[in-house]
Amino acid sequence: MELKPKEKTTVNNKEAVKSKDSNPAILLEEERLKHISGIEDFDMFHERHRIFPALFEERKHKKIIDVSAGIGASANRVNKYYNADIICNELSPKCLDSLQKLGLKTMSFDLDDNSKPYPFKDGEFDAIISLATIEHLYNIDNFFHEVKRILKDDGYIYISVPNYNGLNYLIPLLFKGKTFHDPLNPKDKYEFYGHLRYFTHLSLIKYVSSFGFIAEAVYLGKPKMGTRYLRFKSKHKIGAAIYKALILTLFYIFPPRWSPEPVICFKKIKKPKLVLKPRKKIL
Repeated sequence: MELKPKEKTTVNNKEAVKSKDSNPAILLEEERLKHISGIEDFDMFHERHRIFPALFEERKHKKIIDVSAGIGASANRVNKYYNADIICNELSPKCLDSLQKLGLKTMSFDLDDNSKPYPFKDGEFDAIISLATIEHLYNIDNFFHEVKRILKDDGYIYISVPNYNGLNYLIPLLFKGKTFHDPLNPKDKYEFYGHLRYFTHLSLIKYVSSFGFIAEAVYLGKPKMGTRYLRFKSKHKIGAAIYKALILTLFYIFPPRWSPEPVICFKKIKKPKLVLKPRKKIL
């Protein structure tokens, strides 16, 4: 699928938060991103970001919210290559600044505040993006009640979380006895303190489905533009080719439950229905 940039629009971001908060999640995010000046030097780009908006397929979304947009890795691609209105929510001042520089419309409300509803009317959106977000939430049940409320009937939510059944976590655990996130490793500090929930691929499907959603499709991103893969490729071309072949073998032959960061598309439905093996697509 060839992506062609759509016309750029300038958005006035009146609701952006300009000062830091005492919220520890924000402080951790600020610390993690302190060396980044903008999306051009963002060094944590994943394939889950790259596959937007291709994974929307033929669903023809018109109004989308990225509920925790980060620095804008996915939202920027949606804004450039997809004909829809997209809103980005963030609490981190660093992230809000990056989103504004990209010309994205921003809001700033706390997903974990269950004292009041999210600031949208019922059925306002036909698509929600939630990447690496719900594992950070205390009030996770409230989150799903609210996203279901603000989604239109037959609306969609695209969710990706760390899959702790993925081989990237299981192999070090089984053969080295390593925890998922080493509390003494500076690189793991954000995940160790920030992650409150530990999902596997199947437990995520069961949990989200219990709120009135059905798992329609699961998307796997080939090694192509991820920061770590490109860094590895620049130093070890043969090693990167072998790694890519192994990942593609995993994707094509085995079920998504072993993959590191699948994106699952859930559809809002009226009658609860559990589908443990949604359609798989490799992008």
